[in-house]
Order: sequence, then C-alpha cells, then structure tokens
Amino acid sequence: MTEESTESIEIIGTDAGDARVTWHRAKRARLVLAVSHGAGGGIEARDLRALAQVLPGHGVSVALVEQPWRVAGKKLAPAPKTLDIGWRGIWPAVARPGLPVVSGGRSAGARVACRTAVELGAHAVLALSFPLHPPGSPEKSRAAELLGSGVPTLVVQGGNDPFGKPAEFPEGGTHELVEVPYGDHGFAVPKKAPIDQEQAVTLITDAVVKWAGSLG
Repeated sequence: MTEESTESIEIIGTDAGDARVTWHRAKRARLVLAVSHGAGGGIEARDLRALAQVLPGHGVSVALVEQPWRVAGKKLAPAPKTLDIGWRGIWPAVARPGLPVVSGGRSAGARVACRTAVELGAHAVLALSFPLHPPGSPEKSRAAELLGSGVPTLVVQGGNDPFGKPAEFPEGGTHELVEVPYGDHGFAVPKKAPIDQEQAVTLITDAVVKWAGSLG
C-alpha cells in the first residue's frame, strides 16, 4: 500500500462460489483495473503485486480478484465456462464506483477477460502472459479469443514464454503488444540476462501506466 492508495478486502458471492477482491484504491481514481490470476497461481504473482503498488499513484484503482476456486482452496482451476461465471459475478462490484473498468488477467485470467469484455462493457482489456497456445502445441491457437476481445487490448508477453512468444501473435485486431525481454510465463528472467528482475517488472508497470494514460 502506498500513500496514494487505500487497501480493503471484499467477499463477493457468485454463481461459482465466493470470490475475494483485494482493493488498492487510488485517492483520485479515473479508472478501475479489475485483474485476476492464472490457473497455476494467485494474486501474489509478481506482475499483479507490482501493478497494485504502482497504478493507484497514477489514478487507477486496482481490484485484485481471486476466483472462487482459489478462495475455496482448490488446487486445480475449473473449466473456462466456470471461470467466466465467476468473473461475471464480481463485475457489478468492481463497476460500482461508476468509473470505466479495464478487465484484466494473467494467463487463464487474460483469456477470461478477453472472452467477456464486450458482454460486460469493459473499457479495455489488459492481458498479461496471454496463453496463445499450450506449450509445444502452436496448432492449438487461442488467437480467436484475443482477437475477439472487441475493445482496446494491451498484451504484455515474456520474450521466452512457452505459451506463446511475441513473434507468434497475430497482427491486426484491437490489441498492441509489449515484450518483456527474456521473460518466461511468470515474467521471470534468467540471472545471466542483460536485464534483471527488477528492470523486467518496471518495464511491465511502465508499459501499463503509459497505456492506461492513453485510454479515453
């Protein structure tokens, strides 16, 4: 928590179970970023923590959303349809401040944000480590979900992400892509890389701050 934000936790009932939202509210917010985790981790992911720390100082309140399956203590994520149900259930709460809401997520959460953006009236989508395909199976592309977001979309992708390297992403659509050099699916960079972990995380937050500032 910073001087520019206040933190609170909210439990929200959904048709998929109770979700948990950890708010990092900007004192003078102009946007809300509602962002969820992936199938293999929670809101403690380095990129989500960094965004929650930095964005409130730039007028963006951050709602870190834990899907019902995580709140219930389960280790395996449910089917995409159930993830979408949970996301729909939290939307009225994150939209409550009456501000434009950016729908976001990392990995599986990014897919949810893209699939539901138009339906929920999202202002834009932030896709962190979008899983373009399963590792080693580029023929099983999920590009249609990304291209179908229907709203301005920022993809932040590690240069060595086995779920889809930046060069594999399709051109066109409403998305732009920022590469985190040498980063893997969790944006971890090798110790011998020309950039260190702190620089990689700063690249992510700087890119999101710049993009959020460009949203009308």
